[in-house]
Amino acid sequence: MPERTGLHSLAAPATIPARAGVGLKPQHYRDILQGAPDIGFFEVHAENYMGDGGPPHRYLTAIRERYPLSLHGVGLSIGAERPLDRDHLLRLKQLNERYEPGLFSEHLAWSTHDTTYLNDLLPVPYTKETLARVSEHIEEVQETVGRQMLLENPSTYLAFTESTYSEIDFISEVAKRAGCGLLLDVNNVYVSSTNQEWDPVAYVDAFPLQLVKEIHLGGHAPETDEAGRPLLIDAHDREVDRIVWGLFEHTIALAGAIPTLVEWDANVPDWPTLKAEADLAEAVLMRAEPGDMQRAAAG
Repeated sequence: MPERTGLHSLAAPATIPARAGVGLKPQHYRDILQGAPDIGFFEVHAENYMGDGGPPHRYLTAIRERYPLSLHGVGLSIGAERPLDRDHLLRLKQLNERYEPGLFSEHLAWSTHDTTYLNDLLPVPYTKETLARVSEHIEEVQETVGRQMLLENPSTYLAFTESTYSEIDFISEVAKRAGCGLLLDVNNVYVSSTNQEWDPVAYVDAFPLQLVKEIHLGGHAPETDEAGRPLLIDAHDREVDRIVWGLFEHTIALAGAIPTLVEWDANVPDWPTLKAEADLAEAVLMRAEPGDMQRAAAG
């Protein structure tokens, strides 16, 4: 029997609820399908499902039949000076058509140079040239894929001296020009603020929260730089830090309940441990009034 390549027999596309979700990992496929946990949604890295078939697609299809799905790209290199990889972009289009996720997102970063693909998501300078390039790339993505893309704020370790925009002004202007939505990674805010010594609460207060359609939470690794100052690495290899939980609560108090993902990509724990992190996020969302910020903006 040939492998199913479409989603025609699945339920209609499901809107992502304003609940907590987790990144889908192969270690948890059976726990999810056998236990049917009560969770808002699952998110997958697009690049892990760009093959035509096999067990990953069989499991993902079965999970998509039961749960809403968010698709998160990590390899498109939106900020690169080179043109977007059309083959990669077409694979993203096919994945969106196959699984009809409720949300689709990518990073404000670059990971390609000439013909080299890097394993890191590298930051971009906030200049007029970068603004034009990133905006054009996002427009190309949205036109090709046929849907809105969410752009995620980066985790950074230093600032470019040539930047002429603040990060928030740059992201806001990209969203205005390209018509994209935003994904606010609260852990990235705290990582960047610690590494560059600015106020994470003030960042959240100034962020265009009315454009945010998804939030990310994750764990970071504390280190020190050569001068002995705190240095945080966006590792996604442990539980969410208590300070990040506090910043998340502040964000939700301002914005209302927004679909929130717990990322745990390395040293992946057992399913009960990951589900417990999602339950903590769910509790914060349940205390919020959905859409406060959006209603205020509309008024």
